[in-house]
Formats: sequence, structure tokens, C-alpha cells
Amino acid sequence: MSSLTIYQESSPKPLGVFTETQDIGRELKSIGVRFRRVDASVALPDGAGQDEVLAAYRSVVDAEKAEHGYNTVDVVRIKPDAPNAAQARQKFLSEHTHTEDESRIMVEGSGCFYLHAADKVFQVVCTRGDLISVPEGMRHWFDMGPQPLFAAIRFFIRPDGWVGNFTGNAIADLFPKYEP
Repeated sequence: MSSLTIYQESSPKPLGVFTETQDIGRELKSIGVRFRRVDASVALPDGAGQDEVLAAYRSVVDAEKAEHGYNTVDVVRIKPDAPNAAQARQKFLSEHTHTEDESRIMVEGSGCFYLHAADKVFQVVCTRGDLISVPEGMRHWFDMGPQPLFAAIRFFIRPDGWVGNFTGNAIADLFPKYEP
């Protein structure tokens, strides 16, 4: 289930928890983050690669590209037995920013975005069917959990737009890791 937990940046004690899509969307909109549900009901076969995933979700992908001007779309899919799962998780557990919006549609499994805005941290558990768009320059980190299982369609304007610019702030160490 998708959820949003809001914390003060200095404390892992929750200020509020939201589980209804409209409440999550409203709270995230207040910090400039787009969040909504899309139809992600197509089951993905075990061996489905990028082409098959994009074909299965062509109408959703085309609509998002047209509405927001994305030129590049790809798929990241990680399963618990992936040889690089631990390294992939570790890579984005530190606070970073991007030079363009980080937009994703979760089409399988789940993952967790932590958004650092003003003096708060917004922990967003994204599950199948969630579309989230973190604005350019927003400090954040991502946790796929210790046994990652997710597939996300990623949207970019420029191919290098996904490159993380790490802030050096150790704030991520203060908050609970994602344990689905």
C-alpha cells in the first residue's frame, strides 16, 4: 500500500501518516511534487525486459511524454536475486539532487522516496500504479529495501538527467530504512 509519512528533519518521530491517494497527493503538491495513481494492471512476465515493459504501458508512457515533454524513457527492474542488488540499493541511499525532474511510474513491486523539503522529510512508499515526479533540485534519496523487487518506468528530458549530485549531508542516516 502506498503511504506518506512526514517527519521533522531533525527527528524520526512521525508528524503525520497518510494512506489515501488524494491525501498523499495534496501533501506532496504543497512541496511541488506530483503524485497520482495510473493504471498499472498489466502483469509482467519474469523475463520481461525494457521493450516488453514499455510496450505493455505504451498508452501511459505516451501520455506522460506528451504532457511533460520527456524525450527519453527507460525501465529499471530489480529483483532480490539480482547480482548487483546490494550495490544498487546503496548507491541512492544518500541525499542527492538531479538537474531535471525525477519522474517514475512504479509498475511492479515497491520502493521508497525520501524527500527533504524545507525543514521536513517526506517518506513516500510507492507501489504499483504510483506516478511520482520529484522536482529538479529537490534533495532526496531512494531506498529499494534489502530484498528489492520493483520495476519503474523512468522519464527524462536529457539522457544525463538522472545523474545524482550528492549533497554530502548524512540526513538519510537519521531515518528508518525501507523494510517492505
